[in-house]
Amino acid sequence: MANPIIEYKMLLEGGEGEIIEKKSRFIATVAKCGTEEEAVAFIEQIKKKYWDARHNCSAFVIGSRGELTRCSDDGEPSGTAGRPMLEVLLGEEIRNVVVVVTRYFGGTLLGTGGLVRAYSQAVKEGLKACRIGTMRYGCQLLVETDYNGVGKILYLLGQQGIEPMESDYGESVSLQIRIPVQLEESLIKAMVEATNGRVKVEKMKELYFIEGR
Repeated sequence: MANPIIEYKMLLEGGEGEIIEKKSRFIATVAKCGTEEEAVAFIEQIKKKYWDARHNCSAFVIGSRGELTRCSDDGEPSGTAGRPMLEVLLGEEIRNVVVVVTRYFGGTLLGTGGLVRAYSQAVKEGLKACRIGTMRYGCQLLVETDYNGVGKILYLLGQQGIEPMESDYGESVSLQIRIPVQLEESLIKAMVEATNGRVKVEKMKELYFIEGR
C-alpha cells in the first residue's frame, strides 16, 4: 500500500440532531457512505422523508484523505448552508460521512450570519448523536511464546490498550494482535526483552483496523 494515511476518523454509526433558531427547525441526519452514489442516494432518501420542508441542504466527505467533497445549499442563499456544513465535517476530520440538514422555516429571516451559524450548529448536534471511530494503519502479528512469557507479553499489551484478537493455549501460547504501525518496532523489541528472547513474532499482514468510541 503506497504511503497510507496512518490514521483518520470515520463514521461508524449515524445519528440525528436538532436545533431551533428563531422558530426555524433544523434537523441534521448523519450517515455513513463509501461512495458518491451512496451519498447521493441517502440525500434523496432524506428529501423524500422531509418532502414538505423548505430546504434539505447537504454535504459529504469521502476517502481517507477526504478526496471527494460535495455540498448543496438547496435554495438557501449561496454559501450559507452547504459550505458551512462541509467545513464542520472537514474541521472534525471525519471521512466517509454524509449529512443532510432539513429546515422547516419558522417565519423569521435569520440573515446570512444566522444561517451559517444555524446550519453549522445543526451538523455539530447531529455528530454528537453518532458513533465515530479512528481507522488506524497497522499490522496483524502472530506472537508465540511459552507459559512463562505470556504473562509478561499480556502486561506489555495491556499497557498499550491492546487486547489479543485470538488466543491459543496449547503446548505453547500463540496470540494474534493488531497494532498501529508506529508501535511495531518498539513493541516487538519490548516483547523480546521481557521474555529473554523466548518469543517468536510473525507479521501476518498490514491492514487498516478500527478503534471505536
